Amino acid sequence: MVITKIYFDACCLNRPFDNQIQDRVKLETEAIVLILKHIKANEWSWIGSEILNFEINQTPDLERKNRLNLLANFVCNSILIEEKENKRAQELEKLGFHSFDALHLACAESGNTDIFLTTDDKLLQLANKWSTDLSVRVENPLSW
Repeated sequence: MVITKIYFDACCLNRPFDNQIQDRVKLETEAIVLILKHIKANEWSWIGSEILNFEINQTPDLERKNRLNLLANFVCNSILIEEKENKRAQELEKLGFHSFDALHLACAESGNTDIFLTTDDKLLQLANKWSTDLSVRVENPLSW
């Protein structure tokens, strides 16, 4: 049985803790919660990374940080940032990806993930533009 490997970036993982007034935020939150249920049931695998852990630990709101860390306990495999990931991130930065986004993508690629989920519209747009240069599909959790 092949298990789908999923990578969340930090903005996606934060979505359930955002203000839920807008319909879009509510719907994305519902999609993320559903995906996390599949992960908790061991139907899908969550690939995390050193950069995701770093971003979580930079969260200024202590309650949010604690909640994110509780979620991160469900990471099945965490990718370390080594020479290969740094080199790939530099290549992605040359295409216009911001440094953290480039590291997230490099780690997702290293983890051979099937899908990289983000709620960041700029990242989605850039990933769509450069999709043939990426070895991971990038989607919004709701559309995926």
